This record gives sequence, structure tokens and C-alpha cells, in this order.
Amino acid sequence: MLQFGLMAPGDIAHGVAERARSRRLGLGLTQAELSERASVNIWSLRRFEATGKIAFDALIRIAFVLDAVEEFGGLFPEPEFRSPDELISRPKRQRGRRKGRAAD
Repeated sequence: MLQFGLMAPGDIAHGVAERARSRRLGLGLTQAELSERASVNIWSLRRFEATGKIAFDALIRIAFVLDAVEEFGGLFPEPEFRSPDELISRPKRQRGRRKGRAAD
């Protein structure tokens, strides 16, 4: 498992692109085939594999075709609490007042 905390955002994106390319090749798909199946412009796919840059919705469509969409479930997990006290004492988010409105 990679230590993403030690990597720059561009390095993470490039690593994702490399793994996607490797998975594509492992499935015996050409860029054109993946592009067509994922409904992603071929030039967007080529740029993604070269640089890691792609629109998020296009990345999800590629992940579906490469049977890797499950991994998106690990993004932004709910925080884990070690005790009920920790859960209760966490700060509550409050909405700010709109500018120009008088206090009630």
C-alpha cells in the first residue's frame, strides 16, 4: 500500500493513471476500446494516462469499465471515534448568518 500522505497531488494522480493503464493492458483493452466503452474522449484518456489529469466523472466511468469502481468507496471515510465521549464532544458545525440580515 502506498503512503499517499507523503506524496504530492500530482504524484498521486500520476500513480492512479499508471495503475489504470496497467489494468487496461491486463484486460487486453486498447485505449480506443476503453475510450469507447467508458464514453470518454480518446484524447482525454490519453492525457489521463500520460499526466493523471482527467475529469472526475470520466475517471468514474473508466473505473466502471476496468471493474475498479469499488475503490471509490474508500474515499472520504466517516471519522472513527474511539469512545462514545469522543463522539459526543466533537464540535458541532453551525451555519453562519447571512450578510445583511439582522440578528433575530
